[in-house]
Amino acid sequence: MKPFNSLAVLLGATALVASGIGIGWQLALQQIPPASPEQMPASPEPVKPAQKVLYWYDPMMPQQHFDKPGKSPFMDMALIPKYAETTHTNGISIDPLRTENIGMRLATVSRLAVARQLEVSGLIGFNDRDVAVVQTRSPGFVERVWPLAAGDLVNAGQPLVELLLPEWASAQQELLAVRELGEPDLLTAARQRLRLLGMPDNLIQHLELSGVVENRYTITAPISGVIQNLDVRNGMSVMNAQTLVRINGLNKVWLEAAVAEAQAETLSIGDLAEVHLTAYPEQGMTGKISTILPMLHENSRSVRVRIELDNQQHKLRPGMSAQIRLSSHGADTGLAVPSEALIRTGKRTLVMLADDAGRYTPQEVHIGHEVGNFTVISAGLEEGQQVVASGQFLLDSEASLSGITAEPAHQQHQHQMEENP
Repeated sequence: MKPFNSLAVLLGATALVASGIGIGWQLALQQIPPASPEQMPASPEPVKPAQKVLYWYDPMMPQQHFDKPGKSPFMDMALIPKYAETTHTNGISIDPLRTENIGMRLATVSRLAVARQLEVSGLIGFNDRDVAVVQTRSPGFVERVWPLAAGDLVNAGQPLVELLLPEWASAQQELLAVRELGEPDLLTAARQRLRLLGMPDNLIQHLELSGVVENRYTITAPISGVIQNLDVRNGMSVMNAQTLVRINGLNKVWLEAAVAEAQAETLSIGDLAEVHLTAYPEQGMTGKISTILPMLHENSRSVRVRIELDNQQHKLRPGMSAQIRLSSHGADTGLAVPSEALIRTGKRTLVMLADDAGRYTPQEVHIGHEVGNFTVISAGLEEGQQVVASGQFLLDSEASLSGITAEPAHQQHQHQMEENP
């Protein structure tokens, strides 16, 4: 019976405690007056709306952006969202130690002479204005031909062909007979006849002094150069005005290059040409455009440009190839940046602008032609601004991850016009 009594006592005690607690809460509520509206606790702050997600990306491939969340196609991990609130409108800031580690260099937007330069290839050819053609002025026979052929080099005065000219004999005898008569007019007419038959003045003078008739004549090279044609052989007969030898001079040669039709309009006669020959890579030469041919090559849609080069030492031979840099001689200037500073995306061209506060922002630019290692900027930049010339691709990636977009070049141009009306 003792266990039963103990359980009864425990239950009774529990009931008394519960009733006491209830009575205590009632007394407390009766003593506390109701709170006024001013004493009511403030409502909790409203929950901020969710941040806007610009895109999702893989930290290992941050340049690749995705429109939806999911698993990275590159790594076994989930894509990370990029929120709009983390963007900056005043560029990105890079630790100076990091810029030193990536070898970042700055370049100043400067105004340069923007003479257009073109890189083309060309071939050396003969100067067709330096040609000597040797012909007979009276019929005769070939007594001797020196051992020469087309393509051989000859010097001025070098013997080429010996001819037997029968008509010379009768004309010389006539001059000697007239000389004995002492008639100046007849003597002058006799000399003129010998000249028309092709007898040089020095041989006519020798004839008058010696009185010896000579009907053999050795033809010599009138200029130094290359034999193009040699159409005589021993024993053959020649007619009046027949071409015997054609010689092309080498003291000046032509370098001809094909320039695309769209670029030819920027060239003019007198423009400088910097020439580097494949045969002599260590030696550079300079020349000027002497002729821009008016004909357009239909297949290549190109215009031929002719450059005249001095060749007194005959080192330049027709057929040699050369690389040519053509530069217009205009005095126009324009803004330019190093070509290595440009970021070409395929659709547009960007540069990374650097300000005095050490921040970098992408800027779209409109580019023109190249001048050496520089590129002309037609819109998007101002003179004196600083652009990143090395390491700009890393900065562009950082700006892309931060959601910083490049300002269009036309807007920058409009700002420049407003600041400098």
